[in-house]
Amino acid sequence: MRSVVSLRAYPNNARRHSKRQVKQIAESIRRFGFTNPVLVSDEGEIIAGHGRVEAAKVLGIGEVPTLALSHLSAAERRAYVLADNKLALNAGWDAEILAIELQGLIDLEFDVSLTGFSLAEVDFVLDAAQDRKEKPERIEPVDRVPPVPAEAVTRRGDLWALGKHRLICGDAREDRDYATLLGSERVDLIFTDPPYNVKIDGHVCGLGEVRHREFAFASGEMSTDEFTGFLTATLTNMAGRCRDGAIAFVCMDWRHMREMLDAGAAAFTEFKNLCVWNKTNGGMGSFYRSKHELVFVFKIGTAEHTNTFGLGDTGRYRTNVWDYAGISSMGSQRAEELAMHPTVKPVALVADAIKDCTKRGELVLDAFGGSGTTLIAAETCGRRTRLMEYDPAYCDTIIARWERLTGKQATLVSEQTPFSDPVSGSMASATIATAATHLGLTFEEVAEVRLGSAWVSAASARGSIEPALRKEVRARVSNRRSRA
Repeated sequence: MRSVVSLRAYPNNARRHSKRQVKQIAESIRRFGFTNPVLVSDEGEIIAGHGRVEAAKVLGIGEVPTLALSHLSAAERRAYVLADNKLALNAGWDAEILAIELQGLIDLEFDVSLTGFSLAEVDFVLDAAQDRKEKPERIEPVDRVPPVPAEAVTRRGDLWALGKHRLICGDAREDRDYATLLGSERVDLIFTDPPYNVKIDGHVCGLGEVRHREFAFASGEMSTDEFTGFLTATLTNMAGRCRDGAIAFVCMDWRHMREMLDAGAAAFTEFKNLCVWNKTNGGMGSFYRSKHELVFVFKIGTAEHTNTFGLGDTGRYRTNVWDYAGISSMGSQRAEELAMHPTVKPVALVADAIKDCTKRGELVLDAFGGSGTTLIAAETCGRRTRLMEYDPAYCDTIIARWERLTGKQATLVSEQTPFSDPVSGSMASATIATAATHLGLTFEEVAEVRLGSAWVSAASARGSIEPALRKEVRARVSNRRSRA
């Protein structure tokens, strides 16, 4: 062991350590210990380990382990300073094994930044590994949105598990729905696309060719003050579920910039930036055709936020102008897709924003689930989502979209606890009869129970899915799928 102050840097060391790298080394020493001694001459001149010594100073470590290379001549020491740095750089990576190891650490909830890989590099490695895999059963591209059903399977209060994601049919204004969706979880990022308080009919594409469903609320019926209050309430609810330092991306059109800024100032700590989605084609409009949409970026709290696009050779190059094709220019099915949901964002746009400010495995919240683009984007880039959607039919669309993309099945986790009728004060008998009856069933099985034939509807009205009935439901669904 030698004291740090007794060690001298080699003046001609060609390797440079940035403040960022010294910080990385310090974090590694803090977590793993000082596992690699500093190589020195007998006189205390550093041969290898300049970065480790600087990191020790950052950590306030007074003494570090050293190894004196007494057997080397002055010329050999000079050569070894170069060799120690260059020889390690000459090695390569087995991309497949590297991806497996990084994913394994993420699955163990280990901080992969301690490996020295930046968050952007981790995403690049794992995204490339995913692209190399065969994608069997990928029935539809990520930007395809299934039709909205005429009759919904989902009911108010349903909580669905979609793999590592969760979806609740709930109201962004109601705190109890956030409690059901998140429990004690803290959110790392918000990406949400609230309704724009613009009546869909006549304002969003089509000129009569495409007919959109109107949103359940904030679809042109609110005054300026009412819409500001609506945004403030819902964004405050979302911000209250976030960790200190989380980032929020909130989409809005140019008509309501003032309301968004006022609501954002009330709900969030800091207005970070305004990003512009530069679309391929302009939309409808009598006074300039809008070729862009706005994404407001806010921060919650004062802790350090995640940034994977910082300056440097490991950062992702990102500006606040985002160039992505709009859904309206994505091929022959665009009219059908626009009819499903009028403000669909490209999955790539949302995925890139998520990757900008989160680590793999972290939690993303969207209280205006819409057609499920935030969930699909998180699925493609290894994050988890908690989604809320008010319209049961759109919940069905989100589930169908995820199931078709992944080949997996959603299951029902919980149903809304019965609540008193506001007029009579009594419990609604229909609500009681269906409470907690379908838990653990897949989406198809719940559909068989709720929308299926009279025999299963009558049986389920008894208030529970008995084992024999559950077995029959699953058998019928299985038989139908095998015939498909």
